[in-house]
Amino acid sequence: MKTVCVFAGSSKGASAAYAEAARALGKEIAKRNLRMVYGGGNIGLMGECATAAFEGGSEVVGVIPERLMPKEVSGKTVGDVRVVKDMHERKAMMNELSDGFICLPGGWGTLEEALEMITWQQLGYHSKPIGLLSIDNYYDGLSGFIQHVTTEGFIRESHSKIPLFGDSPDGLLDQMESYKAPRDIVTMIKEETD
Repeated sequence: MKTVCVFAGSSKGASAAYAEAARALGKEIAKRNLRMVYGGGNIGLMGECATAAFEGGSEVVGVIPERLMPKEVSGKTVGDVRVVKDMHERKAMMNELSDGFICLPGGWGTLEEALEMITWQQLGYHSKPIGLLSIDNYYDGLSGFIQHVTTEGFIRESHSKIPLFGDSPDGLLDQMESYKAPRDIVTMIKEETD
């Protein structure tokens, strides 16, 4: 893994631990000599992580839709900023540029980005690791929901393990480095019907 995409909130959230973790992740990305791709904003957890990675010597690439430029970009620009037409182009470019994905705490956008990358992997569009940094148990509810949906028969057991959960940047990146994607659902269904 040479490039990691970070999905994160455009706000800092209620706990100071979230911003601290975002900075720690940025420092760990730099320590490992990884390139960082992110949502292009300079605020919230996105900005904290990107700034720490950039200051640590990492190449940082921000991908932001035109519509979000005036609302998200403020202050000093971090790294290379690539402006795209819309959210669909943003995610496609982020996927194209990245070897793996990490989600810091965030809201609807972060969740949507994470779930789309998980879905793309389940369908066989990529086999890249997807990690969720569960600071102060932030993603425990999502982890429980995934197990519930699996038990109810809507996600296969092997695909329930696509998202990796960790509580520290170094531990999560270590999990991602050794990740092996399961067979995709399309291949599985074809094999079952042959």
